[in-house]
Amino acid sequence: MSAKFRVLITDRAWPDCEVERKELALVDAEVIEAPPGADEQTLIEYATGVDAIATCWAPVTEAVIAAAPRCKTIARLGIGLDNIDVKYASSKKIPVTNVPDYCIPEVADHAIALMLASLRNVAFFHHQTKQGIYDLAVAPIPHRVSTLTMGVFGFGLTGQAVAARVRAFGMNVIANNSSGNDYGTGTTMVSFSDLLVQSDVISIHAPLTDATHHQFDESAFEQMKSTALIINTSRGGLIDFSALKSAIQNEQIAGAALDVFDPEPPDLNDPFFKDKRVIATPHAAFISQESLDELRQQAARQVADILVGRETTNVVNATAVE
Repeated sequence: MSAKFRVLITDRAWPDCEVERKELALVDAEVIEAPPGADEQTLIEYATGVDAIATCWAPVTEAVIAAAPRCKTIARLGIGLDNIDVKYASSKKIPVTNVPDYCIPEVADHAIALMLASLRNVAFFHHQTKQGIYDLAVAPIPHRVSTLTMGVFGFGLTGQAVAARVRAFGMNVIANNSSGNDYGTGTTMVSFSDLLVQSDVISIHAPLTDATHHQFDESAFEQMKSTALIINTSRGGLIDFSALKSAIQNEQIAGAALDVFDPEPPDLNDPFFKDKRVIATPHAAFISQESLDELRQQAARQVADILVGRETTNVVNATAVE
């Protein structure tokens, strides 16, 4: 006997879909998986006739959504929504959900790890010693971390968590967001230009939107200190990669520590990634056993709720689908 509902999982960053299968089986829904790296046409084929779509990073375009006329919901297995055509989903009265609070400590911790690995030359010295070089003098002498100013771009829950962590190191913290709201943290909110000019370290924690796409462009890097470090654990598209490469090559800034790229995966043959001033991790900031458990269970429950007509959490387009 076939299940009542069919749910397409477009892609995943974990070994299997057993957590999702178990949760969705409670409402008589079966899981269908698209093959790894599926292109749009393949996703269209797999979406045909499904009742819900859950996606990690794969683009859920208008064409993919249109292939599923019975689709009751689209769930983002994560926070950002830039891979889902939310506007089209809203026009079809399809609720789109996300999980905005599942990996806040992990991303904040990863941003701090990247910062310290760069500021304290940890990554560079590690690379040197692995090559048999044990020489303190091969790296510039760093500044004391507590003398530096951290600029946080995007001041949601993750940005606030980063601010709290760097204060423990004695750093001065400034921040910028679209609202200017410090959310009761007492953080000094500044303009984007002031953030660029004043910060010794900039950590990016904003969503990727039309307004923030390539926010860090040639002009932005020209305003930053030549000694500054930029960290990105948010979305690759917030940085103009060509402009960043030029800024590193021309010593407009001192370094970059990146967990996200545009495109992903990046071309690691690019000489940029061989530069000693660059640290790169493979979109790993979000991951821990605890964060994955929270993410997968909550996203699957959101799908299950909507399939059986229950109210659910974090419907990002609630007004549009009412």
